[in-house]
Amino acid sequence: MLRDSIKAAQVSAMKGGDKPRLAAVRLILAKLKDKDIELRTAATVPDDDVIVVDVLQKMAKQRRESITLYEQGGRQELADAEKSELVVIEEFLPQQMGEDQVKAAIEAIKAELGASGMKDMGKVIAELKARHGTEIDMGKASGLVKAALG
Repeated sequence: MLRDSIKAAQVSAMKGGDKPRLAAVRLILAKLKDKDIELRTAATVPDDDVIVVDVLQKMAKQRRESITLYEQGGRQELADAEKSELVVIEEFLPQQMGEDQVKAAIEAIKAELGASGMKDMGKVIAELKARHGTEIDMGKASGLVKAALG
């Protein structure tokens, strides 16, 4: 389980005295704890690894946006701090699919569902997320789906 490997990384960072890594791992665990609290009242709780990957993807996206904004604002030291956190977060994410693989998956789903136009975009994206949600950046994938259907 991903959560166990994150906890193990926390212990090894503590033992190794790696303060920046420890801080990033603690951030991840704090976000996971927030998500667990949020899901206490949920009717259905997804698989734990799905929860962890979702939290990690959101954190990675936030870091990428922050890096861009800090670099535009001339705050390189803050951008570097975000980059170091991003490296730790991406370490726990599953291997992401390449753009060609995503396009192939979209074409397969499009053919399977008989999708032909923009009216089918929601169906294709829903199926893509169900099958490959942990391996794809859905923000980029929606643009590829739009291109494939448009």
